[in-house]
Amino acid sequence: MIGGQSGHTMLALFRGEPRGERPTAGFHRVAFRVDGRGFLDFLTRLDHVQIDSREGRRLTPEQVVDHELSWSIYFKDPYGHLLEVTTYDYDQVAVNLK
Repeated sequence: MIGGQSGHTMLALFRGEPRGERPTAGFHRVAFRVDGRGFLDFLTRLDHVQIDSREGRRLTPEQVVDHELSWSIYFKDPYGHLLEVTTYDYDQVAVNLK
């Protein structure tokens, strides 16, 4: 995990076990922490760009996961790497998602 001077995590790298022929074997997930506005902006961009969910379907704002203290959305890049955008600005996002 990489954090700023505030001590908050800014980037978290997760190591996973290799899975068969997967080209990203051993690479589990990279999570990017953003503020609430950045999270909402990311969701807005989903209408204009094609991003695949972890399951290979088009990523939509409806796939946001409520962790009760944070919000996350999970997806993969064109190479199959699993990525996450997450925010701890829970209330700001909750009001805008409703």
